[in-house]
Amino acid sequence: MKFTVLMYSNPAETKAMSASDRDVVARKHEALRTDLAGSGELLSGAGLGDPEDTTTMRWRDGVLTSADGPLMADGPLMDVAEHLTAYYVIECESSERARSIAERVLDFHVTAVEVRQVHDSFGMGDGS
Repeated sequence: MKFTVLMYSNPAETKAMSASDRDVVARKHEALRTDLAGSGELLSGAGLGDPEDTTTMRWRDGVLTSADGPLMADGPLMDVAEHLTAYYVIECESSERARSIAERVLDFHVTAVEVRQVHDSFGMGDGS
């Protein structure tokens, strides 16, 4: 089964992290990536750019639009403190295993993690 592990953090807190805090986070993720690559469970993953560098587009009433009316808007989808900051795509035997992997990324930096199954039919489920 394939899963995404979606990691959320507060960009302002990330920018304020000390060099030693950044090193702790980097070492933690490097260890996890090494473990998952060794077990064959890591398919991909990456960090994401800052929400301030995001463009949001919306589809409403048959028209590509943003919440404010123009075709596109600068900024993230939602005005919240925590934003999607990184992800892993993993393949493992169960949702329980995916959750145990996700628990390893929760800390002072990644304050929320979402585990979501990936469907091979582009998010539409398998029809069952």
